[in-house]
Amino acid sequence: MSQIFDGLQRLEGERPGADGSSLARVAELLQHAERRAVSKWEKEVLTDHPEGTNGVNNKRSSEQLPSAVTESSPSVEVSPTEERINLFAKFRTLPISLSPETRLPCVTDGGSPAAEAFRLLGVRLRNLRRDRALKKILITSTIPQEGKSMVAANLACTLAQKAQQRILVLDGDLRRPSLSKMFGIGANPGLSEWLEADEDLTTSIYRLDDRNIWILPAGSAPNNALELLQSKKLSTLMDQLEGLFDWIIIDSPPVLPLADTSVWMRLADGILLITRQGVTEERQLQRGLDAIESKKLIGALMNSSNHASSSDYYYYGPAASVQSNPAITR
Repeated sequence: MSQIFDGLQRLEGERPGADGSSLARVAELLQHAERRAVSKWEKEVLTDHPEGTNGVNNKRSSEQLPSAVTESSPSVEVSPTEERINLFAKFRTLPISLSPETRLPCVTDGGSPAAEAFRLLGVRLRNLRRDRALKKILITSTIPQEGKSMVAANLACTLAQKAQQRILVLDGDLRRPSLSKMFGIGANPGLSEWLEADEDLTTSIYRLDDRNIWILPAGSAPNNALELLQSKKLSTLMDQLEGLFDWIIIDSPPVLPLADTSVWMRLADGILLITRQGVTEERQLQRGLDAIESKKLIGALMNSSNHASSSDYYYYGPAASVQSNPAITR
């Protein structure tokens, strides 16, 4: 076990005249420059991810690109990288509007101990990915009010600080979504609308300001949330998203009250369990651990811990054994 988080509890109370040939030449030069820029970007990404763009085999990524938004002329060959660039150019940008009570230190106070703690968590996740496939991270908890949405949002912001990384934060709680309110982006169509109508991805995914973060909000609350999540369309969607983004952070409902989380657990590569000192009971925690597939559980975070001086957050990695600390047993 290793302690990594401190300082989060302090945030509780705070936040004209060119001819045709010249124009044609200019267009040709611009196209050439664009191709060079695309090639350079792709090389940099491949250097960072030896297995392929975004850590996924290039062929697989190109196959997973959503056909509904791929634009190419039958007579012009377009590379998978150009297709991705064309697609990302279509995502609408939304400004972030944080309220004073929003706890996003990775956005509002990058030099704080809390922000540094999340950066360390990001490093740990990148290290884990060296040894296993790890792109779709499910953030869940045993019961409500344990801070999972706050962790999901801060983790996404932290991972987006790395150059050449595209991060998607996905609100998987269709019944009680939190991320749109947390980022202050208002109500927008999202996952519910896409699953119901199978519309173009560009109508459901949005870029947050000029950051390397995109959000797929939950959308309007449906009456058949579990039925929508259990459809094969969700699995298809996740395959498409995996080919587009470097990390996908999924904010899911709690494990115990609903069956919705079991769907997300099946689709995720790794699961991070959030607990909260003074809120999570030991029996609830044990039931939550029993409900999670052990090989997918990559760790647990304790929110507002009082078991160490100057510490409000604990991290327990996947190799942690049973210890005397009552915060978590594995």
